[in-house]
Amino acid sequence: MSEQDIQTLESQFPAMSGPAFAAARQRVLASGQSVLQAEGGRLVREFPDGRKEVVKTIEPPVPVKLGAILTIR
Repeated sequence: MSEQDIQTLESQFPAMSGPAFAAARQRVLASGQSVLQAEGGRLVREFPDGRKEVVKTIEPPVPVKLGAILTIR
């Protein structure tokens, strides 16, 4: 696989990831399990019956420039 092939595949990832995550979320809820998701600065557990429970408040997302390297402590 060439570098160009890899770059082409990587460029397709953002467009493909949204629908893939949405489908996985629906499968989890349909199986009777809950999902965790970020909503408005909070971590929320959503149950199959639609009920939501706030787990904790979270920090806002960090804007990242393309190609930046972040160190996680």
